[in-house]
Amino acid sequence: MLVRLLYVSRAVEKDSPRVIESILESSRSHNMGYGITGVLCYGGGVFLQAIEGGRSAVNTLYNHIVADDRHTGVELLHYEEITERRFGGWTMGQVNLSKLNTSIVLKYSEKPEFDPYAVSGKVSLALLEELMATASIIGRA
Repeated sequence: MLVRLLYVSRAVEKDSPRVIESILESSRSHNMGYGITGVLCYGGGVFLQAIEGGRSAVNTLYNHIVADDRHTGVELLHYEEITERRFGGWTMGQVNLSKLNTSIVLKYSEKPEFDPYAVSGKVSLALLEELMATASIIGRA
């Protein structure tokens, strides 16, 4: 059974490219072997990540993320059983939230700065889908 999980967290070391690269590298090397796909967005010290795959693999990964000392304030935004993947082409795609077009952000948020803590999981997922459609996600597997 496939599931999709969406969470938000804050980086312990804000604006550290080394931490982001470390997370992306471990995600890309680990995820393929476990059938996990997804996208990681980062900006302003906030991570927004969607992960998809088998229920057991996704749940195990999420528990690992919650315990990861590179994150704080981890909150589950959305969890659902799915019939197909939306991020199947990415072992872990990447988006820099701080470089988003303001008009796209305002479509989904009250303010020009996107804050996943302040919107619903469905809104955050809709933003990710739009980013996918506009080729704003990099790092395709």
